Amino acid sequence: MCIVPLKVSRSSKGSDEAESNGVRRENLSAVGKAAASSILLIVSIVAALAQEKGAVQAAGPQPGTPSPRSHHDLSVQDLWAKNTEDLSTPSLRGSEFAPTNAVAYEKDSEGSFTREIVRVGWRLGDPIDLYIIRPVTAKKVPVIIYLYSYPFETDRFRDKSFSQFLVQDGVAAVGFATALTGQRYHDRPMKEWFVSEMKEALATSAHDVQLVLNYLATRSDLNLDLSRVGIFGDGSGATIAILAASVDPRIKALDLLDPWGDWPDWMSESTLVPDAERAGFLQPEFLAGIADFDPVKVLPALHNQKVRMREILSVTVTPNEAKKKIEAAAPPNVDLVRYQSSQDFRTAAASQGFAWIKEQLRPEPDRAAREGGSQTSSTQASKSQP
Repeated sequence: MCIVPLKVSRSSKGSDEAESNGVRRENLSAVGKAAASSILLIVSIVAALAQEKGAVQAAGPQPGTPSPRSHHDLSVQDLWAKNTEDLSTPSLRGSEFAPTNAVAYEKDSEGSFTREIVRVGWRLGDPIDLYIIRPVTAKKVPVIIYLYSYPFETDRFRDKSFSQFLVQDGVAAVGFATALTGQRYHDRPMKEWFVSEMKEALATSAHDVQLVLNYLATRSDLNLDLSRVGIFGDGSGATIAILAASVDPRIKALDLLDPWGDWPDWMSESTLVPDAERAGFLQPEFLAGIADFDPVKVLPALHNQKVRMREILSVTVTPNEAKKKIEAAAPPNVDLVRYQSSQDFRTAAASQGFAWIKEQLRPEPDRAAREGGSQTSSTQASKSQP
């Protein structure tokens, strides 16, 4: 449709104006008819689509049609948003996570080891930088996960000397920051921190250990022996190690240093807890929420793992009264080692490092041969190792 532009002369307003108005009415009538036709066409199309949709719904899904909840139709963010995570238990049972989203963004080789940093994620807004350090060897190697205490940064895993130290004796090392710690503490008000959100921090971190092992199982290129997994845990990391080992049989050995626990005494006396916040953490409701995550309750179930628990008596993050109760809860298979001071611990650790836990992950024939060659591997001797 073409609308002819109208020119009206200033000197001929009589009949010219009437003629002009007639032409305008004619053109406007044509536009209105065209618009009405378009509207009728749109209405008919919508009605037809609605009728077709109703027929499809009545007939049910056609063969090969993806379910509306099919993960093929969802973005990673959509999948994460549908996660269900049970924070009442360290077990993954009852929780459902999206497929692991992994992005390898750094890899280097330093002669005796390779180091890879992979950002993994199974929760919305909670990416985890996973450090995988492997000795250069064609053999399948056991794995030790290193869980350091709150507050913790992962910078040490970038250090060349420390990485070489970790992979000595042919053992791979895996490290990451636990929940609400290091690079994982963000987008929270400052009043929310590891202790105030203790239940969340412990539960999600125990889940993370298991999900990390699940991810490593998909990495056949790493040639890891996941039938020989150990955890070194320090402070809150030691508590998380206890919780994860209680629900995951893949974890065969634990080397624990000053685990947090015995929550009523810990909250009452720990030097980590600010006095201004202490009263809130001693409320019955708060303590009841973390009762099932107490090593005093969980440790007795660790009968099948090889466990060493070391305590530095001068370190007061875990009060001595709490340390006594944690020790009393340990089953007979747990080796207990006490140091009077941090200096005593450092002296012992300097000579032995992580030798104890690496030894526990050796294949049984190798361990038997080594132990058979010396009579000094008595219980008392093992307790003297760092």
